[in-house]
Amino acid sequence: MIVAASPTVACRLMPRVIASCLRQFPLITLSLRDDVQSDVLRKVKSGEVDFGVVIGPLAADDLHAEPVMTDSFCLVARRDHPLGCHAAAPWEALAGERLAMLDYASGSRPIIDAVMQEHGVEAPVVQELGHSATVFGLVEAGVGVSVLRWLALPLPADSSLIALPLEPRAERTVELVRRRERPLSPAAESVWSLIAGLPPRAEDLG
Repeated sequence: MIVAASPTVACRLMPRVIASCLRQFPLITLSLRDDVQSDVLRKVKSGEVDFGVVIGPLAADDLHAEPVMTDSFCLVARRDHPLGCHAAAPWEALAGERLAMLDYASGSRPIIDAVMQEHGVEAPVVQELGHSATVFGLVEAGVGVSVLRWLALPLPADSSLIALPLEPRAERTVELVRRRERPLSPAAESVWSLIAGLPPRAEDLG
């Protein structure tokens, strides 16, 4: 059976799902396709994959979507940043900070921009990148701070970086999606249930 997932989901969630599947369902062969979200949805609709795991909320009449967990945003900064000694940070703390951000292909930027505007935050975006690993490198080099989803973590091992919850929480959902008129096979149903049993908050993934 085949599952498609958007890149952040594929990177953070699906390795543990595949490992759990090998332990619990050794007779199921699970193949993963990591694609941009639009391609995941296209493959679900065409039947190329059994189901998908995407970032929501999703509204599509021909798809059944089931929320799995919520994902919110965090401030990524060096430990020696003035906010590094705090347990959390308000969105207003971003005012005037130099930002190294993921670009608009990530899907999170419009939400981040809207939340910052809602809180009256003005901060220059000095770099826009396609991959969180590059963002981590720039933040660690002192270029600026970043706002990322918890699913974009973990931080690099032995780095000087820290991730702080941004409050109030601005949430997105991770959702399972399948075609409404296409029942899942028993194997796909087992893997669907495995993913549905993940922790309800991305911050709790560890």
